Amino acid sequence: MSKLDKDSVIEKFTAAYKDANGKAPSIEAKGGWYSVDGGKNIRLAQLDEMADELGKSAGKAKAAPAEKKAAKKPAAKAAEPKAAPAAKEKKPAPKKAAKKPKKAPGSFSVKDFYTQQILEANPGSKAPR
Repeated sequence: MSKLDKDSVIEKFTAAYKDANGKAPSIEAKGGWYSVDGGKNIRLAQLDEMADELGKSAGKAKAAPAEKKAAKKPAAKAAEPKAAPAAKEKKPAPKKAAKKPKKAPGSFSVKDFYTQQILEANPGSKAPR
C-alpha cells in the first residue's frame, strides 16, 4: 500500500474536479474522512481514485467541445446520488427492548435452578440481579 500525501491528493482532486465541473469543490476534512460538497464522507484513497476518474473523464471531454457538455452532465449526475443519501441523514429508529419469551411450564432453566439453590441454602439472601 502506498503512502498518500494529503495535500497532493487534495490538490489533484481539486484540479480534476474543476476541469470536470467548472467550479472548485468544497472539501471538508474531519478525522481522516473527507466530504466533497457536503456529500458522503470518504477516505483519502477513495478521493485519489475519484481524482483519477474525473481526470480521465475531463481528458476525454477536452478532446471534443461538443462532447464536453455531455460529459459534464453524467459526471454531475454521478456525484448527486452519492450526496443525496448523506444530505438526508436519517436518524435510526429507536430499538425496542426484546421481550423475553415466556417459559413453558416444565421447562428447565439453569439460572432458576441456581437461584433456588442459593435461596434454600441461605434463607435470608436475595437472588443476584
